[in-house]
Amino acid sequence: MSEEIAKLDDDDVLVTFKDLGVTDVLCETCETLKWKTPTKIQKEAIPVALQGKDIIGLAETGSGKTGAFAIPILQALLENPQRYFALILTPTRELAFQISEQIEALGSSIGVKCAVIVGGMDMMAQSLMLAKKPHIIIATPGRLVDHLENTKGFSLRNLKMLVMDEADRILNMDFEEEVDKILKVIPRERRTFLFSATMTKKVQKLHRASLVDPVRVEVSTKFQTVEQLQQYYIFIPVKYKDVYLVHILNEMAGNSFMVFMATCNGTVRVALLLRNLGLDAIPLHGQMSQNKRLASLNKFKSKSRSILISTDVSSRGLDIPHVDVVINFDMPTHSKDYIHRVGRTARAGRSGKAITLVTQYDIELYQRIEQLISKKLPLYQVEDDEVMCLQERVAEAQRLAKMNMKDMGDKKGKRDLDDDEEGAMGVRKKNIGRHKSNKSKKFKKK
Repeated sequence: MSEEIAKLDDDDVLVTFKDLGVTDVLCETCETLKWKTPTKIQKEAIPVALQGKDIIGLAETGSGKTGAFAIPILQALLENPQRYFALILTPTRELAFQISEQIEALGSSIGVKCAVIVGGMDMMAQSLMLAKKPHIIIATPGRLVDHLENTKGFSLRNLKMLVMDEADRILNMDFEEEVDKILKVIPRERRTFLFSATMTKKVQKLHRASLVDPVRVEVSTKFQTVEQLQQYYIFIPVKYKDVYLVHILNEMAGNSFMVFMATCNGTVRVALLLRNLGLDAIPLHGQMSQNKRLASLNKFKSKSRSILISTDVSSRGLDIPHVDVVINFDMPTHSKDYIHRVGRTARAGRSGKAITLVTQYDIELYQRIEQLISKKLPLYQVEDDEVMCLQERVAEAQRLAKMNMKDMGDKKGKRDLDDDEEGAMGVRKKNIGRHKSNKSKKFKKK
């Protein structure tokens, strides 16, 4: 199979969307959305896509991949209006909703209709959405296969374009079988865009199976974190992790934070712990219902909560513009996940900070990350004495959080932390009163 390769120079001259061949109506929308100039991946991918070719796009997270496939889809749709025109497959529900938002914003002037088909939502309501025959379907593979097999009258026989976003993650989540089923029921005569942050063996296999003479568009060949990102590590004993986290959150108060945890339980425990100290934390994890996941995300996006405690469910694709600091509370087990986690900050040219808590048990994992990004990270400086002043208060908050978790377990055996139920979140009024003053300034030594 012949494969052209397009690589990008950093010294590229300034180009506009119009220069890339984008129609006036979409150029105007880009301007309205404050997309002034195309990103690197967009400069490379859009002209090739507008020529009608298949694409493999390799780009670091936060590089504007969504625009790189959304603009060509909308332009093709303008030239050839049709229902069930394009299908976009994504690994997570949150990413599907985000892509839908971006496409609807980009296509607002041309009246494009999107449907998001993901798990955790009512099948019947989704069937009704599909019956309205949207132009673009954004779906997770599992739920789409359910509809293809069970929803009468729904077929993708006339599909014109297929996009697989975050293809490496789709395949890592064992959606291979579902993707194969989908590829069998859509036309061979179609255009396919495959976007991935990493080129794994599974992605190469998929590209051979589903693309015809693709143009390969690479923005970064090695694993990279963006230049505007300041990365640090802090080496601490495992038993004081909570205390150091609280210290960092207080020291950098006024910023917005994403704190990454290894487990669903961990997110709830730390969210409760921080709330008991008067900090407005909100959890996001895979065992929450879809509505609660979206509610958590929206509260964080609208800045009514400044600390999002999350598992890797939100480490990819989500574009939350105002994340100032990413904290890796638990080390990611796969080094590549580190790149995606810290990619939540310093997006689209903005600056940001990432701090990784390294305990005595994480040294090997941490060394793997340094090897992967070819960087030795600087140590994040803290005054240990100052940190340990918080130990007593944090211990009390830990005790309360443990009781809250037990109460929640006794109630319904569920781990959804309802953000608006003061009782469920275990924020004791006396406790909040005691710590309210600390929301905007550091804890002072007694």
